Amino acid sequence: MADSLTVAVRVKPGSARARVGGRFDGPHGPALVIAVNAPAVDGRATEAARRALAAALGVRPAVVSLRAGAASRDKLFVVDGRAPELTEALHRLRDGTAG
Repeated sequence: MADSLTVAVRVKPGSARARVGGRFDGPHGPALVIAVNAPAVDGRATEAARRALAAALGVRPAVVSLRAGAASRDKLFVVDGRAPELTEALHRLRDGTAG
């Protein structure tokens, strides 16, 4: 997929407050932090993180897929779509910048 973006994510399952934003330097490089209410059981936290990422980037959940890290807090998601716009939104969420 030529027009896609790979996003490193650090998931915090079982959080009291669901939230997307912040940076974690993990095994896949700088990662976006996603806190979800769902527990880390039967892929529920991964699914909640996938949906939260889609909502934060303003895309449909169907265009976000898990590439690596099904059983880990450190995950890689692939987002199909307009890479420049998605990249800008990712930087803003992860680093608090627009570029």
